[in-house]
Amino acid sequence: MKSTAKALLNRIEFPVLAAGLAIACGLWGLVELMGVARATTPHALDTEILLAFRHAGQPDSPIGPLWLQGAVRDITALGSTSVLVLITTAVIVYFLLMRRPATALFVFVSVAGGQAASSLLKFEVDRPRPDLVSHLVKETSLSFPSGHAMLSAVTYLTLGSLAARFLPNRRTKIFVLGLAVLTTVLVGTSRVYLGVHWPSDVLAGWCAGFAWAMLCWLAARLLQRRKVVADSE
Repeated sequence: MKSTAKALLNRIEFPVLAAGLAIACGLWGLVELMGVARATTPHALDTEILLAFRHAGQPDSPIGPLWLQGAVRDITALGSTSVLVLITTAVIVYFLLMRRPATALFVFVSVAGGQAASSLLKFEVDRPRPDLVSHLVKETSLSFPSGHAMLSAVTYLTLGSLAARFLPNRRTKIFVLGLAVLTTVLVGTSRVYLGVHWPSDVLAGWCAGFAWAMLCWLAARLLQRRKVVADSE
């Protein structure tokens, strides 16, 4: 039995094991946060973090100088549907021009699938937006999970991991992936500062988005080995 398990582990590469563990952790975190979102009263930590972005006793007054509000709105736009569709379309057109239709289709399915999963989760949980503080931007959709947080993770991490396959050395790979992670974190944090999401909404979006991105990475790895989508050669 031990020899069989050892042989199986030897056949599975470490990055694949790490990706599988990341998917499992992401899904576990999402399930736990769904319980928080379905509670009748907001979680204490949710409330504390949301109020930490406002002056004490002034829920309508965000911390920081006036220009910071504009900067945060600009950052949050990086996770908007319009910007993500524009970026995804540009990548798809690039691969089509490079005569890589299978890769273009893979990018479309990855991002569109993440969007569908986000919408399904919103309707399943049906959590309203927080009313504890003022909203600095207008939002009408449901709150859980944060679509900006989830879709920025899906889009930037999927495209970043795909782009890393083409880069020549470890430094550039780390830079691109680090930039994708940083953008995802900034977009999610901006949603809490703007008062349109509970922190648990954003954390759930990150968990779901990261799990989806890792699943897409595993699929891309398999398809690249089978020469279905573009590889680094």
